Amino acid sequence: MQQLLPHDHGRDTHVILEAMPKGEDFEKTAGVFSLLSDGTRLKIFWLLCHSEECVYNIAAAIGMSAPAVSHHLRALKQSGLIISRRLGKETHYSLNDTEEARLVHTMVDAMFRIKCPREADV
Repeated sequence: MQQLLPHDHGRDTHVILEAMPKGEDFEKTAGVFSLLSDGTRLKIFWLLCHSEECVYNIAAAIGMSAPAVSHHLRALKQSGLIISRRLGKETHYSLNDTEEARLVHTMVDAMFRIKCPREADV
């Protein structure tokens, strides 16, 4: 369905509007950006993009308590950006192997203008 715009500037905006994602897709994407707008979560996400770690190592690396880190990990995991796996008595966290998580990882690394430490090994 072509949406009528109040002005026609000859730019075929109606074609773009027909391809526009659904409202819920915008909400989901905004949720990911909102999640990473917290500096602590961004720091944790960055660390997990480059290393699989347990809560205690993450807490030590960023200078926070393990319960506070767990709270942030829960939010990142619910978003689908990170995953966890049990290793003995500990839970280890890492970047999820999804297109969305890899894209956000690339974007974050580009924002910091760094080369991914994992790619340096290749």
